[in-house]
Amino acid sequence: MLKVTGLTKIFGGLKAVDDASLEVAEGRIVALIGPNGAGKTTLFACIAGFQSINAGRVEFSGNDITARPVHEIARQGMVRTFQITQPFAKLTVHENIAVGAYQEYIDRDEAWEHARRIADQVGMGQILDQPAADLTVAGRKRLELARTLATGPKLLLLDEVMAGLNPSEIIDIIDIIQKIRASGVTVLLIEHVMQAVMSLSEHIYVLSYGKIIANGAPHEVVNDPAVIEAYLGRGAAEQMAKEANHA
Repeated sequence: MLKVTGLTKIFGGLKAVDDASLEVAEGRIVALIGPNGAGKTTLFACIAGFQSINAGRVEFSGNDITARPVHEIARQGMVRTFQITQPFAKLTVHENIAVGAYQEYIDRDEAWEHARRIADQVGMGQILDQPAADLTVAGRKRLELARTLATGPKLLLLDEVMAGLNPSEIIDIIDIIQKIRASGVTVLLIEHVMQAVMSLSEHIYVLSYGKIIANGAPHEVVNDPAVIEAYLGRGAAEQMAKEANHA
């Protein structure tokens, strides 16, 4: 469904993303992980059209979408969430979700009803009339999910939707994402919560200093020496192996 080839993004003299390639097959949940500052959000922004790229190619459903405007990419079915949620604070939950629904439905009543269904899907059906400004962090995360789902995506790019949540809230979001995939939406997610990464993803890509340094099944990636050192520093993998042997 998504194929990124040799994507490079340069800011001044810094290669924020360096020749990165990845693929996401339809119907899967794929994770993109890496240390802070690795370039994950920049890569997301480039894929979704929010940032121009210096080199590379992005294909979605067999179409070259490189350098296409964000609204065109969204209409084709690829949408993203943001780390920092920014709902329309003066609007209700229902109105916020309906904003996304208008991409799918021209008729107001149809958009309104679609927004109601999406709210139920993410567990917000009981607070439709609540102002977005009054939501908790977890509530804003759900609303961000709902607004993107309301556009009718085929591929959803989730940027740290679990950041700042407590353990029970994380479990709730994991369940929602699993249901989203079950409804037919493919998911590519950036996440630091490894519980979520291991529970959800079928394939993981690891980004470090802008480069993809590993990819594979979750159990393979978390035991990869290059990945361990990217997170814990040089020599960490060797030290961990020594400790395991002496245990």
